[in-house]
Amino acid sequence: MTTEDEALRSTLGAAVAAQRRAFAQRPPAYDARLDALRRLEDALLARASDLAAAVAQDFGGRAAEETRALEILPTVNEIRHARRYLKEWMAPRHAPVQWQAWPAQARIVYQPLGVVGIVSPWNYPFFLTLTPLISALAAGNHALVKPSELAPASAEIMTSIVSGLYAPEYVQIITGGPDTSSAFVHLPFDHLLFTGSTRIGKLVMQAASENLVPVTLELGGKSPVIVHESYPVARAARRIATGKLYNAGQTCIAPDYVLLPQHRRDEFIAAARSAISTMYPSLSSNPDYTRIINTRHHQRLTDLVEDARSRGANVIEINPRGEPCDGGNRVFPPTLVTGVRDGMAIADEEIFGPVLPIVEYQTIDEAIAYVNERPHPLAFYYFDNDSKRAEHVVGRVTAGGVTVNDCVFHVGQPGLPFGGVGASGMGRYHGFDGFETFSHKKGILMQGRWSSLALLRPPYGAITRRILQLLMRR
Repeated sequence: MTTEDEALRSTLGAAVAAQRRAFAQRPPAYDARLDALRRLEDALLARASDLAAAVAQDFGGRAAEETRALEILPTVNEIRHARRYLKEWMAPRHAPVQWQAWPAQARIVYQPLGVVGIVSPWNYPFFLTLTPLISALAAGNHALVKPSELAPASAEIMTSIVSGLYAPEYVQIITGGPDTSSAFVHLPFDHLLFTGSTRIGKLVMQAASENLVPVTLELGGKSPVIVHESYPVARAARRIATGKLYNAGQTCIAPDYVLLPQHRRDEFIAAARSAISTMYPSLSSNPDYTRIINTRHHQRLTDLVEDARSRGANVIEINPRGEPCDGGNRVFPPTLVTGVRDGMAIADEEIFGPVLPIVEYQTIDEAIAYVNERPHPLAFYYFDNDSKRAEHVVGRVTAGGVTVNDCVFHVGQPGLPFGGVGASGMGRYHGFDGFETFSHKKGILMQGRWSSLALLRPPYGAITRRILQLLMRR
């Protein structure tokens, strides 16, 4: 470790220590938590236009409507949900006691952990930063937050908002580059939540283990779509294209590839082309079509497509006006890829862009097997109007979350847990699940004045043995 690294860790460690001291003096009670959430909601609504402008600046172009719909609205809904149910979440819960311990009573209480660390990504800088913060505040914690350096304008406005709402000993935004992120995840938090790639998630978990910090990892992977042969292809294509092209595919739960009945491939391609051309009649001149975050990611997408093409895949670009789309303007055209086979990079790596591989299947069991042979995805999408069959298919696929007959929208429901499984992550948040993640679920036994368990104290004798024999008999 260099002298600069040591100095950075020391500075960040001091911030954690200051928050820990403040927490120890007075952990936030119900009214303080409610007020913290209300003030954040008011600030987001008051500065919605500024937030949208910051995201557009970071991406080089993203529609304000998209930021409002996919970031600000679900974040505000998360706050409102937490405020509505917070008293219920905080209430002690009765727990049953084995009759042998009567008249003792038991209850469960949720206690704040202390100081929480949150590391967020660039693709949805507000939603994926503030939603875990909402859970942490609802649970009564203090928090240090490290947003991505790849979205500096968004990080700047979040810093402005948070510093105007809270003392740094309560909530503080930490900005900086990769060195800061590396130092951040080595800090002795009481819990650390990281959202990002699986590769970085492994490093984060390793760093956190140095201090035995429990982690929630929200990663990614290849979220599949299966379309049943009976489902209307045009409707499926429209909904899949919508979910895929939000934020130009730079969404951790975007449909990564679609499994189609073999005989419906061409119909799907035609329907997808029509749907995409309707939504985006132009690309580089269209403010509704989001840019790729930087030239490096644009080149990565180009390489994925060219690798597939060089290995025999058929590449279908959808660019209605034939406009220039390159690393210069960071516009990447919606692209369908058929003839995808194992060994192609596009079949193995998370795409994270507006490229949709199409894989054909002959039976639904074959499609399910294809998904299950791969690492568990963060999201799974299934299109079928037969509810019993849909329930059967969903039950056979292990995934972090599921939407049936649409894409993406399960993530915006505060009543549903959000999280990965296996390679797509561990732990969950949103709503009560976020409150629980950032709380210590403490069990408490209250013994009565008289305790039947006194009969089991030494010195042991015949009476003790008879009692144990009675208690353990069938």
